[in-house]
Amino acid sequence: MRTALLVLAFVPGIALIALWAVTSGQTYLDFQRQADQGLLAEKAGNPSNIVYYNLQEERRLSAEVLAGQSGAAEALARQRAETDEAVDVFRTLSDDLSSAGAAPRQVREAVGAARETIDRLPAQRSLVDSGDEDQQAAVYRYYTDLIAVDLELFTSLSQVDNGRITVLSQPLVDLFWTKEMISRSDALLARGWGAGALTTGELRQVREAVEAQSFLGAVKVAPRLPADERAMWQRITGSAAWKSKTGVEEAVLAAGASDAGGRVTLDADRATWRAAMDDLTPDLEELLEHRTALVGEQGKNSVMALLFRMVLTTLVGLAAVVAVMWTTWRLTRSLRQRIGSLHEQAEMLQAALPDVVERLARGERIDVEAEAKAIPDAVGRADDELTRLGAALNLARTSALQAAVQQADQHRGFERLLQRVARRTQQLIGQQLKKLDEMERRHEDSEVLDGLFDLDHLTARLRRYEENLVILAGGTPHRRWRKPVALLDVLRSAQGEVQDYRRVVLDVEGGPWLAARAVGPVTHVLAELVENGLAFSRPPTPVEVRAAEVGRGLVIEIEDRGLGMEEDALAAANELMARPPRLDVLAHSDDIRLGLHVVARLTHQYGLRVEFRPSAFGGTRVVVLVPAELTVPAPPQGPVAVPSPVPDPEPAQGPAAPAHGAQEPLPARVQGRAMAEVTALIPAGSRQPEASRPSEPHRA
Repeated sequence: MRTALLVLAFVPGIALIALWAVTSGQTYLDFQRQADQGLLAEKAGNPSNIVYYNLQEERRLSAEVLAGQSGAAEALARQRAETDEAVDVFRTLSDDLSSAGAAPRQVREAVGAARETIDRLPAQRSLVDSGDEDQQAAVYRYYTDLIAVDLELFTSLSQVDNGRITVLSQPLVDLFWTKEMISRSDALLARGWGAGALTTGELRQVREAVEAQSFLGAVKVAPRLPADERAMWQRITGSAAWKSKTGVEEAVLAAGASDAGGRVTLDADRATWRAAMDDLTPDLEELLEHRTALVGEQGKNSVMALLFRMVLTTLVGLAAVVAVMWTTWRLTRSLRQRIGSLHEQAEMLQAALPDVVERLARGERIDVEAEAKAIPDAVGRADDELTRLGAALNLARTSALQAAVQQADQHRGFERLLQRVARRTQQLIGQQLKKLDEMERRHEDSEVLDGLFDLDHLTARLRRYEENLVILAGGTPHRRWRKPVALLDVLRSAQGEVQDYRRVVLDVEGGPWLAARAVGPVTHVLAELVENGLAFSRPPTPVEVRAAEVGRGLVIEIEDRGLGMEEDALAAANELMARPPRLDVLAHSDDIRLGLHVVARLTHQYGLRVEFRPSAFGGTRVVVLVPAELTVPAPPQGPVAVPSPVPDPEPAQGPAAPAHGAQEPLPARVQGRAMAEVTALIPAGSRQPEASRPSEPHRA
């Protein structure tokens, strides 16, 4: 889920970042390209304009020199100097363009063509200086072609990526061509003033130039100029100089037929034409410069507008990306927190439910409403799927707790019923034992006593079985002692509660005594462990029970010579002794290890320690450590009277077991004639400490 949320969070953000980067990058490229184009137009436009003006003037003066007009040579020399200066600037610009390589291809091609043509300028000047009149056509064609290349450069510079600037630049190019058509007429007429005639070819060229400049001015220039520049154009075309120019052109074009040499007489007034051209040229150049400045200014404004749009787009796009990423991150973070909270609550349920069950097992009362706490508000207050999932978890927890409480109540009820039945049976067994004791005291016949002893032994074992039921049901043994008992008597009592007691060998070092509250549990534990050893050792091998005092209390070892236990079985038994589980009597009714569960319960309840180990004889050795706080010093030497068990204070239904006196002597409970052979003579008429039911024989 975390990965899916992160993917949902970052994939749209990454896509938006990519879109923003592409848009911003494209806008930046457009800005950079248009800025470069504007800078190129600004750097190349003015030098090209100067070259354009100077070449037109040098073309006219060269024609006058070739025509033999006086004073033209000096004017041409001065003009060549100005042209050379303009050409040097243009060459420097062309070098920059060639080395940078940033200019568009058509601009570089136009500059290259112009440089190539300009390189032939000295040769053309030599032709002019030679005074060969036959070279007039070639010189005129050279200058005209060079100016045409310059005009192609203007056209290339005007074709930029910004359509609006291209539209604004087109009238400027048409104005340059219009002035070129007028300048061509001027150069052609300059060739005819000296001879007073034009060839038919020259006349045709004049006519083409006049028609072209008329077409350009009327169709392409005037309609596309703004109001102020249109006013300037109308002022030029309405001036006396323009009218004089037009009159001279009409006179030239109205010339009659050519003579036998193919020449047409030139009847126009040269002075009128020259005066008109001298007046019109500055006005036309002013209009061209004005238009050039306007296009340049509009280009700068367009570039600045594009820069502003680029910055605005970049900032707005970046803000949108940040907003989307932040919003997506917050949403996914909120979802992850809510899902994480649900996960934590589910883990809390997993950890809390066993704890509640354990508390119920200890008998605590559980408030289901208090335990089934609602999922915190951090999961979400909105009525969405996660909130409903939290509510479902609450319901599941409540249902689980209710089921656990109900099951615990049923289990406690069953345990109480089992304890009640077992204790009633114990009372009857106690009455039976008392009756058997009375009969043993009245009879002296050995055969009758043997039968009574056998019945007494069986009844004692049955009493231990009944106590097992009480312990497994969560109760405590029925019998209690008021004063300490010698450990040897405790061992004999445990020996008397097993079936094959003749095989049990007792060995006690010293004379240790047990505290009154430890007599019953220790007797019951020893009886269970001894019977377990007897069951898994082949008769007539003995089961040795050794006891001695140690620094931490008493150690009792029970060692058999049976088949022994595997390592995993030993580990499982020791784990059971260390951490006895809560035993469900119904669930473990078929478990043959009920005796070990009883031992584990008693050792955990009274602080005993039991450990299973391999025996040197191949069987199993069980070490029982009775802590020092459950032992007492030996009483003074002399006759010792040991109190009998105190009956359970719980009232019984049916005949009550008789209470034993506090100073009733311990009988050592001789169990038949065989028991009398292995135990010392003990005064009759009293009872051993009572133990609980042994487990079924088992080995893991």
